[in-house]
Amino acid sequence: MASVYFSSTAATAAGTLLLQLLYLLGSFIYNVYFHPLRNYPGPKLSAGTKFPYAWARIRGEVPAHVAALHARYGPVVRVSPRELSYITAEAWRDIYGHKIGGRGGLEKDLSFYGPDTVGSNSIIRTNDTDHARQRRLLAHAFSDRALRDQEPLIQRYVDLLSEKMGEIAKTADATLDMVRYLNCCTFDIMGDLAFGEPLGLLEKSDYTPWVAAVFGTIKTNNIRNTITLNFPLFSTLLKKIFVTENMKERNRIHAQHSIERVDRRLARKTERPDIWGFVLRHQHGADPKANMSMTLPEMHANGSTLMIAGTETTATLLSGLTYHLLLNPPVYAKLTNEIRSAFCHPDKMNMSALASLPYLCACIEEALRIYPPVPVGLPRVVPPGGRIVCGKHVPGGTSVMVSQWAAYHSPLNFHEPDKFIPERWLEDRFTREEKTLLQPFSFGPRNCLGKNLAYHEMRLIAANVLWRFDLQLREESRDWVRQKVYTLWEKPRLMCKVVPREVGGLVD
Repeated sequence: MASVYFSSTAATAAGTLLLQLLYLLGSFIYNVYFHPLRNYPGPKLSAGTKFPYAWARIRGEVPAHVAALHARYGPVVRVSPRELSYITAEAWRDIYGHKIGGRGGLEKDLSFYGPDTVGSNSIIRTNDTDHARQRRLLAHAFSDRALRDQEPLIQRYVDLLSEKMGEIAKTADATLDMVRYLNCCTFDIMGDLAFGEPLGLLEKSDYTPWVAAVFGTIKTNNIRNTITLNFPLFSTLLKKIFVTENMKERNRIHAQHSIERVDRRLARKTERPDIWGFVLRHQHGADPKANMSMTLPEMHANGSTLMIAGTETTATLLSGLTYHLLLNPPVYAKLTNEIRSAFCHPDKMNMSALASLPYLCACIEEALRIYPPVPVGLPRVVPPGGRIVCGKHVPGGTSVMVSQWAAYHSPLNFHEPDKFIPERWLEDRFTREEKTLLQPFSFGPRNCLGKNLAYHEMRLIAANVLWRFDLQLREESRDWVRQKVYTLWEKPRLMCKVVPREVGGLVD
């Protein structure tokens, strides 16, 4: 009797497996030969199944994977059955811009982002209607007026960064990890702006458990969401393999600390020009009956988002800028000469003065191009009825995106794209390049709200460091740029020797 039962069970399992295999085969044939996207260029394996693109996401290899496809197939490529990747300036306008004449105005593909870490929808993950409401409130904290009010606070942490680097410079080895120190600085700045209290990272020259958890949260969410979205039949098994208990714990720590810090800031009465001060001041707008408020769960979610989007990306750009400057001594010398000639001392540096340095601005733009902090595509969904993208009708339900790293490293768009050449942003000989393609803060109504703050931080930190110190890249970091990507770069240590600059015979 038992043998009959087990034989029946085995037969049922075999039948189920056969049906699944037939379904997968049928889906593959349909996707390749009958799907509405069948005429778009790309490899048949990518057109037929999600596996190649999803596997590249899990392995942290999406930028290189997509760039290779574009190199073979051109400016638009089908990277999975329902996803198209573009690398043209026109695609930015048609996908991310305002809706004009059947183009633009596409909603975010929220399946790419997954659920928010703290259980509500932040400004990044929410729908367009809620996004507009949250953005109106948060925009006050990132206005020009707010930035001027916040400048002394930012300067204080930049001075502390210089002080800590100076202490390292006095040691026998005089070597430090620039990634760690830059992260400490940007997290300290945003921690103070977002929560009204210092995190103390630069003071200790080390990460707190919360900040360490932030890095793990980014990777965990990327892998977990990729598995859930692309391999639902095997998601339980794959998550056990790729999502460890330690990774889950880091997510929990990040969510807990974000909630606690927001609650403490809201309970504190202060006139400091931090982010929640501006939000609370404009919570109901001119019309008390208008729905202009932000709920407490949304504040928690946005607190979590600010600690990622407002810190990691800025430190990433500064790390990439440092690396490429040190790999290119003539560029490094030209930039340091511009900065040191413009200011007799760093305390003379301010927003307007730094923004007027052409070579500094060009170096930052080139760093954003060659090493964009968000190197992957951020997908949008074509609505029912379809939409025109780059002159061609794209059917509804398609996920479309501009893949930044692939776009910026394509010879279709830039001359010698893999070389760090700041002059391309200044000299006429590069006029044929597609300069408007560079949109590292995204484009349109959902572009990065903190763009001006990020630029000021980048210029202020870079100028202070390069005015005060001479840097040398250590040999162990020469291949630093070879990194995995889980939406953001997974950066290893960037080891540099730091030497105080001699000013008028004195050491600064």
